[in-house]
Amino acid sequence: MQPPDTFAQQWAAAWNSHDLDRILAHYRPDVRFRSNKALALVGTGEVVGKQALRAYWQAALDHQPALHFTVEEVFVGYRTLVITYTNHRGVRAAETLLFDDQGLVESASACHLP
Repeated sequence: MQPPDTFAQQWAAAWNSHDLDRILAHYRPDVRFRSNKALALVGTGEVVGKQALRAYWQAALDHQPALHFTVEEVFVGYRTLVITYTNHRGVRAAETLLFDDQGLVESASACHLP
């Protein structure tokens, strides 16, 4: 796995590019992603698989064309990162990413301030 700060900056840069292939390159084909935002947008709080995640994130990007993330902090655990960031609206959020042995995200959860 690459250095945590490097990964976090590349992760944010991928999001800021709005390039879904670049964003999804960090994730396993069978990734599990949890978010209240997904529940609101696609009707389920857990999105399973890269193709379903692509569909959700495409819908999210379509709804937020100015989307931009600024990394604030990176917390490091065993095969885990928590990236806190501020979005284009000034809302703070945290993404928890769990990695497999190859350094790909196998599970992720997004949490937002209410």
